[in-house]
Amino acid sequence: MFTIMAPVGVAKLRARPLLLFLCLTLRAGMLQFVAATIQGYIGERDMICPSVCRCDEDFIYCNDRGLSSIPSLPPSASVLYLQNNHINNPGLPTSLERQLTVRVVYLYDNELDEFPMHLPPSVRELHLQDNNIRTIPRSALARMPLLEKLHLDDNSISTVSIEDQAFADNPRLRLLFLSRNHLSSIPSGLPASLEELRLDDNRISTIPTHAFRGLTSLRCLVLDGNLLANQRIADDTFSRLSNLTELSLVRNSLQTPPVNLPSAHLQRLSLQDNALTHMPRGSLDGMRRLQRLDLSGNNLTTLPRGLFKDLDSLGQLLVRGNPWHCGCNLRWLYDWLHARGNSITVRGLTCHGPDRVRDMALIDLTSEMEECEVVRTAGTRDRVGGGGVDSSTTHTPPQGSLFTLRSKRPGLGLPDSGLDYTLSSSGVGKSLALNVKPLSHNSVRVTWSVAQPSSSFRLSWLRLGTSNAMGSITETLVRGDRREYLLTSLQPRSSYIICMVPLPASSESKGAISGDADSDEALVCAKAETSDISPLEEEENEDSQQMTVLPLAGIIGGATAIVCLALIFGVFCWYGHRSGHVCSRDHYTRNSSRKSKNYDDYIESGTKKDNTILEIRGPGFQMTPMAACQPMQPKPLQEDYIIHTIFPSNGTGLYKGANHVSNAGHGTNRGYREGGIPDIDYCYT
Repeated sequence: MFTIMAPVGVAKLRARPLLLFLCLTLRAGMLQFVAATIQGYIGERDMICPSVCRCDEDFIYCNDRGLSSIPSLPPSASVLYLQNNHINNPGLPTSLERQLTVRVVYLYDNELDEFPMHLPPSVRELHLQDNNIRTIPRSALARMPLLEKLHLDDNSISTVSIEDQAFADNPRLRLLFLSRNHLSSIPSGLPASLEELRLDDNRISTIPTHAFRGLTSLRCLVLDGNLLANQRIADDTFSRLSNLTELSLVRNSLQTPPVNLPSAHLQRLSLQDNALTHMPRGSLDGMRRLQRLDLSGNNLTTLPRGLFKDLDSLGQLLVRGNPWHCGCNLRWLYDWLHARGNSITVRGLTCHGPDRVRDMALIDLTSEMEECEVVRTAGTRDRVGGGGVDSSTTHTPPQGSLFTLRSKRPGLGLPDSGLDYTLSSSGVGKSLALNVKPLSHNSVRVTWSVAQPSSSFRLSWLRLGTSNAMGSITETLVRGDRREYLLTSLQPRSSYIICMVPLPASSESKGAISGDADSDEALVCAKAETSDISPLEEEENEDSQQMTVLPLAGIIGGATAIVCLALIFGVFCWYGHRSGHVCSRDHYTRNSSRKSKNYDDYIESGTKKDNTILEIRGPGFQMTPMAACQPMQPKPLQEDYIIHTIFPSNGTGLYKGANHVSNAGHGTNRGYREGGIPDIDYCYT
């Protein structure tokens, strides 16, 4: 029996450690579950979203809530939307510096007047536009070394309010927006990592050579709406931006594109709404990657041949808002567009002249362009001409030029008038035939034809006389599409030497004039003599002078008559006013009716108010020694006084003489004496 029970006890002893191990394991699991539950509760408590905001994971939306300060934020917040509130600088808590997970902060359209100082150091993108920030301190930017994008549009930042080397501690800054501020120059000390810089709608008028020094990574530069002119931009300003892909210079005062534009990587060039009058040949050379060119809203009439020779990648050409003159001067562009076909989109290339092609697209002028014939031999006239006008027409060409000038030392040489030159009314050169014809005593018509297209012509004329060396040469630049010119305001009975030289049409064409050395070879001159003034013309001139003088005399006479009438009217008004004033005084003296409304309370009391002496509001006396009144009497034993009333009778003054006698009915002073007594001084002891 004993031997059988022994194994059973041993089995129970062996089962106890197993049960104990199971109990301990279960207890440990329970403790871990409770701990996890408590930790989750605490974590959930820490992730509570502010009551005034809306949270979507780590995106915190507190915008448009009318907040004046930033509420407590969950520690996992990464993007803060705080725009369109009333948050000011005191409303930025210092606890923001401990929000190390924040990457993007939107604080635009608030009431910040200083750059915020307590932003998290982990911020990579900061939006502060539409505030009133005036300064950019280096200390504030140094707190955000990871900053990559900074938006400061629509603030009050000036050039002097940006601290020197303000961006030195932001080596990762790639985008900087400073549009619509008060900048007068390019900020200095910009980081070399910058890839996009927007400075549009400021007051920048000058760009020195060193403005973009070190910005080799810059790809986009926007300078729209400033005060830039060609004379205030250094020649090599943009050449330093070797990696630039987009350049925008819209709404400035440029007359030509800036020189030395970066051409290696440029893809978009915007020059609209300037004052461009011409595009120099070579200004777009090397821009093989250019995809979009905008020349809208300028004063361009033509484009030089070969301007687009390197624009193989151009896909958009915007040229609307220019007065294009569609003559043979644009035949090359017509051919270039047809060669490109559908690979390019053109907007706004509509002809403004000549009249027969007005409002027509250049690419549709097939028949007109086929008429263009280049003059092969000198003296042959163009059928269409550069401007689409036959040179033999009697139509008076437009007169005047902005480039007309007078100079004692002209740059273009004319034949020496002191020598015996045999000049006629026409001249023929290698590439130009010139013809002059006097039209009147003071005008000469100049026509010409060329063998090769030219961008413009230089026309010069000199009046011959007894002292030719002291004469002055008049020069003017004529557009290349013109084939005639009218000289006016010349001297009658005078001889003129008229010369013309074509300026080069393209640097590659053979026979082109390049430099001053070839100018003399291409110079063509002719001689013209103006006629004498005929008697009929003299009479017409005299009549015109008289007609000119008559309106002036009428204006002077009319002005004189108006002045005289004004003086007479003024004298009459003064006399009437003077007479009315005297009558009113007589009325106060003679009118005794108590019903009159012209009397005031002083009349009712028997005293007329005299503001020139005194305003009397109650009875009063003036006392002087007796000796002053009766100097011939012996001095009394006791001091005597004379009592004068200071209420003069009606119609009398205080300083009237003693011989003056007032009317008996009106010269009384009620309260002192009866009627009929003159208004004189009485003495009393």
